[in-house]
Amino acid sequence: MRILHTSDWHLGRTLHQVDLIEHQAAFLDHLVEVVREEQVGAVVVAGDVYDRAIPPVEAVRLLGDALARLSELTQVVLTPGNHDSATRLGFGAELMRDTLHVRARVADVGRPVELHGEDGALLVYALPYLDPDDARHHLAEDPAEPLARSHEAVLSAAMRRISADLAQRRAGGGPRVPAVVAAHAFVTGGEVSESERDIRVGGVDSVPSGVFRGVDYVALGHLHGAQSVPIATLDGAEGSGVGRTVARYSGSPLAYSFSEMNHTKSTVLLDVGPDGVRGEPQLIPAPVPRRMGDVTGTLEEILGAAGEKHVDRWVRVTVTDPVRPADLHARVRARLPHALSITYAPPAREGSERAGVVTAAADPLEVCASFVDHVRGSAPSAAEQRVLRDVLEHVNAAERSA
Repeated sequence: MRILHTSDWHLGRTLHQVDLIEHQAAFLDHLVEVVREEQVGAVVVAGDVYDRAIPPVEAVRLLGDALARLSELTQVVLTPGNHDSATRLGFGAELMRDTLHVRARVADVGRPVELHGEDGALLVYALPYLDPDDARHHLAEDPAEPLARSHEAVLSAAMRRISADLAQRRAGGGPRVPAVVAAHAFVTGGEVSESERDIRVGGVDSVPSGVFRGVDYVALGHLHGAQSVPIATLDGAEGSGVGRTVARYSGSPLAYSFSEMNHTKSTVLLDVGPDGVRGEPQLIPAPVPRRMGDVTGTLEEILGAAGEKHVDRWVRVTVTDPVRPADLHARVRARLPHALSITYAPPAREGSERAGVVTAAADPLEVCASFVDHVRGSAPSAAEQRVLRDVLEHVNAAERSA
């Protein structure tokens, strides 16, 4: 069966206050055309469909239209990520058409979506984002003894359920049925961007790739850069075929931060059969609404040759004149109308220190600890760091349940 793997649509997101809904709609139009042209048997969406738990009306309408068009052409399996509200995204799942499957409940972990095509069957084990604080109770074998409070513990428990179900289904003989896992997680070794929401629990945000060993393909979501994740094979299997687990992040369809300006946005197209993943997955480039750029220099340089190639780009501008130029923002935008970020950063004076830049990719605990050190003149103690971590995780949990 031919599969198209995508994730991290973040419908409703903006880029430095620029509304992206029109560009997200263009991507979904592109996705429908790829499904039609490539005769895709199943689309797997691995989380973060919306950008927040309560999405804007335009994003809800856009998703409804896209799923209606996709499910007329193929089978769709969709699951929530850490940005989505699983309850809201999963509402009405039982009422949807046979070609649209939304898996949003922890209770369904280990129960696959059974897909059927002209070339055979496929099992898709779609995992919603597993918040350790909640899933450690639901996935424990004994409810009185919850799992360890970590992403590794809950995903390992989910994979044990999947492995048991898969072994039972394959024990009866007959053609081997291929298996795909869709998961929204930060797998060790993945390359992060500045636009992914922090999912640290207990100071740890990643899971080892070996957790997913044993299935044919792992459709990952969460990281915004398209990339493969190496997973050791079973029983010494090499190359392609049975025993090989292929895992990939499809990445986001649009750049959601300047750290992604050099990404090639794409979806993943692959063929899976009884012998596993056939060949290597193919990356289908996504449409680029506007290229991104980064320019640093004096205002004269930026208004001159240095800014020439950035006129039609979303650009981040850093102005380095020793003295702040008059009408800085107006003059930059007259030259670069799509400038999204304009920063004045004069050269550091001898003997002075420049404050570090805090981005969305920074560890929030380290930022808080640095602030305490700056204000008080001493770093927080171990006990104070535990208090800071507890507060940060409480805030993150409140955002997810909003």
